[in-house]
Amino acid sequence: MLSFNLGPLAISVAHALMLFALATALVVGKIAARRRDVPITDTLFNLALAGAVAARIVFVGRYFGEYRSAPLGIIDIRDGGFDAIGGLLGMAIYASFVVWRRPLLRAPLAAALVAGGLAWGLTGGALTLIEQQAASLPEARLQTLDGRATDLATLQAEAESRPMVVNLWATWCPPCRAEMPVLEAAQNERDDVLFVFANQAEATPTIQSFLDSQDLHIEHVLRDSGGHLAKQAGSAALPTTLFYDGDGRLVDSHLGQLSRATLTAALERFDTAPTASSHDDEEQP
Repeated sequence: MLSFNLGPLAISVAHALMLFALATALVVGKIAARRRDVPITDTLFNLALAGAVAARIVFVGRYFGEYRSAPLGIIDIRDGGFDAIGGLLGMAIYASFVVWRRPLLRAPLAAALVAGGLAWGLTGGALTLIEQQAASLPEARLQTLDGRATDLATLQAEAESRPMVVNLWATWCPPCRAEMPVLEAAQNERDDVLFVFANQAEATPTIQSFLDSQDLHIEHVLRDSGGHLAKQAGSAALPTTLFYDGDGRLVDSHLGQLSRATLTAALERFDTAPTASSHDDEEQP
């Protein structure tokens, strides 16, 4: 499962786990602070904010070149561009400052951080193991715009087992429309990666009219007439972008609109991951 619906909202499982970890830290921190009669709730929220800001700053710094053409994107956190190590470093600096100023918070804050870290690590680790065991290419039958049947495994085989980016989208989805030029540019720049655009449950004339009106020239636009790809991948919202390595294993996913920076960061997994051919070479005597 990559995401789920909570009323009108679509929430990624990763974000839900972070919220669960924060809630756990708040509960444990308040219990520990009550024994010493010191307030801690505001400190924990500020700690989370410091981590988020630091994670964003580090991510933007790493991919500043991608934001240069659209600087307002730096403050648009909807692209999900955060650096985990930067966030942890920011939290550590803020926590050190707090306990230096208020020594009585040392034990409650430590208890809260340990509890939150365990909650996030155990639930996230278990989910990652489950997804890695089940994360293979969905078997949904797809159609090209001219009516030919195909599927993701066939497309990857025809592309000589290149890594594959599968974008689940629809013409009525504003974030899908906004990210399409970013994906088009990446498809033109990265001929070592197979990009697939799987439209969810729309008719061919609707898809073609959208592509023509936006002057988009993208390859491998497919119809998923029943929305089966999203169901098999565990996605509850659009756009969702799935990243598969050359062996058809899911190595990353992104819920929501991609920016050039977040797409570049995701594609770096393909630059560092070993390919099937390299494994074969290593096995040769």
